[in-house]
Amino acid sequence: MIHESLAELRQDLRGAVGIRADAVEVLDEERARRLVDSLVRNAVFGTPEVREFSRWLIWELGQALGVRPASIHDFYMARAQDAWQDRTVPAMNIRFTTYDTARAALRAALRAQVGAFIFEIARSEMGYTDQEPAEYSTCLIAAAIREGYQGPLFIQGDHFQVKASKYRQDPEGAVREVKDLIAKAIPAGFWNIDIDSSTLVDLDRENLDEQQRDNYEVSAHLTRYVRELEPPGVTISLGGEIGEVGEKNSTPEELDAYMEGYTRTLGQLGDDTGLSKISVQTGTAHGGILLPDGTLAQVAVDFETLQVLGDRARHWGMGGAVQHGASTLPQEMFHKFPEVQTLEIHLATGFMNTFLDHPAFPSDLLEAMYRHIEAHHADERKPDQTEIVFRLKTRKKALGPFKAELWALPPEAREPIYAALEQQFAFFYSQLNVEHTRELVDRFVTPPEFHRPMPEAGRAVADDLGLAD
Repeated sequence: MIHESLAELRQDLRGAVGIRADAVEVLDEERARRLVDSLVRNAVFGTPEVREFSRWLIWELGQALGVRPASIHDFYMARAQDAWQDRTVPAMNIRFTTYDTARAALRAALRAQVGAFIFEIARSEMGYTDQEPAEYSTCLIAAAIREGYQGPLFIQGDHFQVKASKYRQDPEGAVREVKDLIAKAIPAGFWNIDIDSSTLVDLDRENLDEQQRDNYEVSAHLTRYVRELEPPGVTISLGGEIGEVGEKNSTPEELDAYMEGYTRTLGQLGDDTGLSKISVQTGTAHGGILLPDGTLAQVAVDFETLQVLGDRARHWGMGGAVQHGASTLPQEMFHKFPEVQTLEIHLATGFMNTFLDHPAFPSDLLEAMYRHIEAHHADERKPDQTEIVFRLKTRKKALGPFKAELWALPPEAREPIYAALEQQFAFFYSQLNVEHTRELVDRFVTPPEFHRPMPEAGRAVADDLGLAD
């Protein structure tokens, strides 16, 4: 239910949630969890004042019910010290129906006692899916509340990327765009951020240090900026990147050149905590490599190089190496990642494909989405691209414009689709060996209690509800 005003919302909250000043008390836990279904829709689709109040209330309900954003930094530092191994943390990009999709992921996590997993969204995804940081984190917290999940919730900014084309024309402006995004993300609970300035690597320069210079200098300056903004008691987990996904494979020498330059530059800027991980390229591409008939080409992941780079990352005091662009790989590959000690793996397009290609997905809605991309993104079609490849590569651009329709799928579509997604999440938890990691994560990570000030428009609602004696 979408409320037209805070007065309407107030009536639904009465008896379930008490509020006075900036304090929230759960009066009826079962009812409060059910109310999240409408609260989260208000947080996404409501009027400005209803939306802001709903986002604040979901955050505070999470604090009260033990659903708290956290940094995975200490867990990764434990890996650097060999306190654990043989596990690969899935970082899952949720592009569509974030609330219901995260609920499916959390159900699978609860069933298998998984604690080592990340929800993430990239800078580019925020644009075409119409999900700003505050909305995204709100949906994840709401999903955890609804499913009864408690503990650290790792929310990550993926590919907070410095755009190379703009950097060449306006370096300060290109970096400022990323800083502005960081300044929005951190208050929203994004306490894990992947800095991606790998687009600035220039392989035409004379030596490795010069090739990586813009990359490591920008990474160090953004690290300093993050440390200035992080909340008390939180060390935000930061990742760097040395190779652009889809380009040539990374080498240990490139990793060393990047880390030598990064460490030197960061030391000049101040005594700050550095990176907990580093992303490398070993043969994959975002979304997979599509053949003209729309099927995926076979990809050879260089697992030997991935293992070497992970070992080299730990030499520099990080938890290990990160693999991007992996969700469309053959299923029989995934058990290899923990075997070669891959720290983290990013999974995105495969979930979207499961969602949109499911037999229960409404065909008329899918066709409407295809008409949209053909009308609004025709200029992105490459000359040699078949119709099916264009559709598969571009349909993600319809997720934002059709967000309301996707959230409103009928029950006959919702139930089988989210069951299939739940199975897919469970598959990755199993293959990446993160089942039964909840206790392990809790050993190293204590999510802080962190409260936000209530939006001014909500004061009247809070005064009216009051707290129970």
